[in-house]
Amino acid sequence: MATIYVIIVTYNAMKWAEKCFTSLRSPSLPVKCITIDNGSTDGTQEYIKTHFPEVDFIQASENLGFGKANNLGIEKAYKAGADFFYLMNQDAWIYSDSFQKILEVYSNHPDNSKIGILSPMHLDGSERKLDLHFENYLAKDLRNNRMLSDIYFGEAKEYYEISFVNAAHWCIPRNIIEKIGGFNPYFFHGAEDYEYVNRIIYFGLKTVVCTQSKVVHDTVQSFYKKEPNDKAELLKNKRLSMIMQRETKYLDLNYGYDTKREKTALLSFALKMGAKGNISEYKFYMEQYQYFSKKFKEIEAARKTSKTAQHPFLNL
Repeated sequence: MATIYVIIVTYNAMKWAEKCFTSLRSPSLPVKCITIDNGSTDGTQEYIKTHFPEVDFIQASENLGFGKANNLGIEKAYKAGADFFYLMNQDAWIYSDSFQKILEVYSNHPDNSKIGILSPMHLDGSERKLDLHFENYLAKDLRNNRMLSDIYFGEAKEYYEISFVNAAHWCIPRNIIEKIGGFNPYFFHGAEDYEYVNRIIYFGLKTVVCTQSKVVHDTVQSFYKKEPNDKAELLKNKRLSMIMQRETKYLDLNYGYDTKREKTALLSFALKMGAKGNISEYKFYMEQYQYFSKKFKEIEAARKTSKTAQHPFLNL
């Protein structure tokens, strides 16, 4: 029987802890759980250790961020012999047959060595609708897989290939951990799952969604974060997002990255904004130029590690 390790990173998780960890006691398949706490201050650690003693609890020495903390759990699960690594958010829970239905897809697939990530269907906290963000990810591939039509007419297939799904519920087979590795520690929080999926794509692997497996992700059901009223703060947030998007692009192995070209492009655009008299944009792109000038070597090293290292970013 396959060994499944559920890996959960916690940070002030008391709102969901009972539902999240209780759900792991009822699967039709036996699972083991490793939890890495990133420095909670709301009593999460004590609650888990007291009420869920079966959980293998790791207290991080500092807030490691999402990716590094998950890597700790992946490393421990791998050394313990895990066949599947199930990464689950703290604001999430499963049903009794969630894992069974995922493994059925894996077993029935004609070439499961090509599956990089298996995802169940994500419901929102009400458990009556799909999670809005998950539904949006599905929608981007509907023109290719006709999933909506199949479901509407009661002809849903066991699984569909999709281009991206967030890491709230990821099931990763052991051979993929050995090839793709863990999360890139370049990111503290925010784009780790996009970077990982880009590596999955680069190596010719697939992300599949399993239509008969459902789970819950109790996240905010809106695409719009509450924006600050202060215009300066709003602009700052927008520009931070732009920088992260640029970092994600640079680290994408599918992108034809060249340090010299990217450096020249940033400087050229800054000078162009300056020549037009747009001082604000000139300063912003000069700040980007200076920021990335210090980051390019780290980006080059991370790209090389992703392409050539054995189980990248993991200490196995």
